[in-house]
Amino acid sequence: MAGRAPKPAADRAEPRRQPKPRDSAATRAALLSTAISEFAEKGFAGARVDEIANRAGVNKQLLYHHFGNKDDLYRVALETVYSEIREKEKALHLGDLAPMEAMRTLVGYSFDYLVEHPEFIRLLNDENAQGAPHAAKSEELTEMHWPLLELLTQTLKRGAAEGLFRDDMDPINVYISIAGLSYFYFSNNPTLSAVFGKKLNSPQAIAKRRKHVIEFALAALKRNQPVG
Repeated sequence: MAGRAPKPAADRAEPRRQPKPRDSAATRAALLSTAISEFAEKGFAGARVDEIANRAGVNKQLLYHHFGNKDDLYRVALETVYSEIREKEKALHLGDLAPMEAMRTLVGYSFDYLVEHPEFIRLLNDENAQGAPHAAKSEELTEMHWPLLELLTQTLKRGAAEGLFRDDMDPINVYISIAGLSYFYFSNNPTLSAVFGKKLNSPQAIAKRRKHVIEFALAALKRNQPVG
């Protein structure tokens, strides 16, 4: 008996394609990156969960799976941008630098980060306009600031012991002053430019401001030298 002829290729059943496994970490990262951009652009009130999921290329239910709800997503977005700042500060190894150089580096870094990340300013402006409800609920935000505060405390003590810095400087106030010198300039740049009739967002103006901020901050820290 002749063997049975093989079926034409077109009639053969194709093997069932297995769906590609979803990379959970990549999905979460995509959602978070998109959320930061969306919240920075439109604020908490204006941003829409549907749009965030759509821009990230995922189903809205996955957003809820990873973050719970819109409030939690916004809180995690804040924690993420702050965490990035703190991690980059660690990479500066300020504790290995001489006190004056450590403070110069920290002030310069704080300024440069705002130049490179305008979305951070917009997020903080929006959170402050709401009364900081999400930041108030975040233990992580509080915890991630303590290492920086401790490092700043030790740097100020080292500088005071060497006779370089004043010995009455409160670390929290120093941190707020450093942040404020740069933050106000960028958060209010449009109105400042309009009021003073200058393009304060130009590269030249920004470079001039950076130099001033560093010199101003260091001058405030320096111990007054006796006259005569």
